[in-house]
Amino acid sequence: MEQISLFDDRRTTGPLADRMRPETLDEYVGQQHLLAEGKILRRMIDTDTVQSMIFWGPPGVGKTTLARIIARCTESSFIIFSAVTSGIKEIKEVMSRAENARRMGQKTIVFVDEIHRFNKAQQDAFLPYVERGSITLIGATTENPSFEINSALLSRCKVFVLEALTADDIIGLLKRAVTDERGFGNMEVEIEDDLIALIANYANGDARTALNTLELAVLNGEGDSVHSRVTRDIIEQCISRKSLLYDKNGEEHYNLISALHKSMRNSDADAAVYWLARMLEAGEDPLYIARRVVRFASEDVGMADSRALEISVAAYQACHFIGMPECSVHLTHAVVFCSLAPKSNALEVAYMTAAEDARTMLDEPVPLQIRNAPTSLMKDLGYGDGYIYAHDTEEKLSAMQCLPDSLKDKKYYNPTEQGVEKRVKQRKEQIEQWKAWKRAQENKD
Repeated sequence: MEQISLFDDRRTTGPLADRMRPETLDEYVGQQHLLAEGKILRRMIDTDTVQSMIFWGPPGVGKTTLARIIARCTESSFIIFSAVTSGIKEIKEVMSRAENARRMGQKTIVFVDEIHRFNKAQQDAFLPYVERGSITLIGATTENPSFEINSALLSRCKVFVLEALTADDIIGLLKRAVTDERGFGNMEVEIEDDLIALIANYANGDARTALNTLELAVLNGEGDSVHSRVTRDIIEQCISRKSLLYDKNGEEHYNLISALHKSMRNSDADAAVYWLARMLEAGEDPLYIARRVVRFASEDVGMADSRALEISVAAYQACHFIGMPECSVHLTHAVVFCSLAPKSNALEVAYMTAAEDARTMLDEPVPLQIRNAPTSLMKDLGYGDGYIYAHDTEEKLSAMQCLPDSLKDKKYYNPTEQGVEKRVKQRKEQIEQWKAWKRAQENKD
């Protein structure tokens, strides 16, 4: 447990990441979905109506920093708990002091880093004080709070999801660190923009990693105590890898994701894993790759093996939960499965064909029999007339027309005979044959 003075000055000592820690919302980078003017968290801070909350997000996005800024903006006492070293006894001692401070009109913000590491009893120890308003609890976690935080405590906290910083966000931080007096503003640092971008891409959304890498590179640069020239070789030594030919915003980014997609489409698992590794080792966001694999699962595998979608979505969730480098194996799992699965683009073709008709035939009326009829006027106009509730029939089917008259015989989804989709094709053909027979019977009558 650590009690922090808001006047604690670390601007000239300590690691660069600590010296460059933002002190105001204007300095804070990222999380505009929460902190832009008019957003709920920004309004809570500006109006001093901060309630207990949980910050959920990956490492290095500013969870602790934001909690400190909130304490400063709301003129609250700020106490940091470590979920690793603090027990129930320490919690109750601090809560008792916070209760006394509340009676004197002093607000207390208690920040618990890695709150998911607290056991149930430790988390429960906060409950009465949160309920009475003795403290404002701000917990930070990299794990899904739905699974890691007690439901009783979670129900009393607002959860805010913090997102990984973009490369542009981190580039801005690094450039400021080079010129700011809290950083290397008192030195003459030579570092090219492309090298700053290299550090930002390597950090993969983690500001702390980026600033630590910059500090190591500058302190080991060519020169003396007042001058440092940072080279590509120095940075590559600092990050323990050669910089790969990769720009997340440039042509190579699209070339590599294209190579991955087309290798999977061609059922070449080995090539697909190679291109996956090329992107991950160059610092690509694993969630970006996971999103592309989820798309592939339906676009190129589809109904030939619907498990591809399940596995791809599970891989995305795994990437979100644990991040790199651990999630690399989950992405490999999904990529290899999709590569070796039978392929069908029938779903993609079905939608694109239907979308073309939808764009060119926007005024086609919905058939009366499948229109909603919530009012008597609509019923009088024929809405819902002829509707057949399929569950009321023996076959759980009807021959009712659901497409507009101009499209009544149009077929958009044409299953292939690949994998499981062969059975889907047989089922679809059986349904169509039954409906044709049923309509013939109805016409006879």
